[in-house]
Amino acid sequence: MADSFSASWRGMRELRLTIIVGARPNFMKVAPIVDALNAARSAGATVAYQLVHTGQHYDARMSGAFFDDLGLPRPDINLEIGSGSHAEQTGRTMMAVEPVLTEFAPHVLIVVGDVNSTIACALTATKMGIKVAHVEAGLRSGDRTMPEEINRLGVDAIADILYTTDSGADANLAHEGVPAERVVMVGNVMIDTLEKHRARAAERGYAASLGLTPQGYATMTLHRPANVDTAERFVEILDALRDGLGDLPVIFPIHPRTRAKAETFGLMGRFINTPGAPGIYLTEPLGYLEFLDLNANAALVATDSGGLQEETTILGVPCVTLRDNTERPITVSEGTNRLAGTRRAGILAGLADALAATGTPSRPPLWDGRSGTRIVADLIARHNAQQTKPAEPA
Repeated sequence: MADSFSASWRGMRELRLTIIVGARPNFMKVAPIVDALNAARSAGATVAYQLVHTGQHYDARMSGAFFDDLGLPRPDINLEIGSGSHAEQTGRTMMAVEPVLTEFAPHVLIVVGDVNSTIACALTATKMGIKVAHVEAGLRSGDRTMPEEINRLGVDAIADILYTTDSGADANLAHEGVPAERVVMVGNVMIDTLEKHRARAAERGYAASLGLTPQGYATMTLHRPANVDTAERFVEILDALRDGLGDLPVIFPIHPRTRAKAETFGLMGRFINTPGAPGIYLTEPLGYLEFLDLNANAALVATDSGGLQEETTILGVPCVTLRDNTERPITVSEGTNRLAGTRRAGILAGLADALAATGTPSRPPLWDGRSGTRIVADLIARHNAQQTKPAEPA
């Protein structure tokens, strides 16, 4: 597979792509692909693309400043699907995206990650005879109680091209019987975005603005229903973090849904009002650059998020994952991640191990900031090969 743009692609028939995003974090994943597409066009490749935001998650901070700040592409179309049950979101997305695909007539639909928009748009395109490329294919937690796991399994079963982050994902797909020619390991597009903006995040100095010193605090995120939807589990996790981290301040950019649960359960009194003091300090959800600076300078990150497991691996910051499983096991075997579970004993053990960690973790292969380029190079090469393929005999 080529991984750079070639003049031999000039003159090929136009490749048309539709790229789907379903939620704010998806823009971080498609931005490197859009950058690479623009670079390919500058090099002479004949490519047209449209960026479709399904609006699965409404975010008031999805403003012009958000796109300008990070140099991210604005969507060409917003379907404004909104919230609802999984079935409602999936069904409304399928109905809304069909006429968009009919009008633009892409050769390939690109979907990323594992949100409901990913499976909805992949199903629609497949039924319309449009090829589907899945970025972040092959990730598996083994936990089918997670809606994301069902989405991952479904889209990978019907995708024509599966772009994977690591060899473990390749192995999962091989075990499921996916033909090897449909699978391409390209690395991690989230790391492309991290590397592009790492220096700018440091310039923001958000951690210092809170009076924090490097490695003098921890950060945490918590949002999964299994962790915050019952008071007993929520309290157990908070108490374990407080006790396991002792005097180390904890900065907690709280998800709106998590805040609502904390208020309902009467837990707001467990948080402190001074960011540099021992205990858990709440902030509103942060922008990408502020949060990247905060995590890059932390002594430890505790999270139930998937993406932070990957980012901390590259940042070299110990990560304690507050889940019983992970779809990103490479962050444990080659990165900084510890899978601690959601009960007190496991969390305390994970925190102690992370705080005692020494040495430099290895960087997974191809997590080098060029994944978007590899994806676009492969898409164009496949399209070019298809255009030059001899016609089938009559």
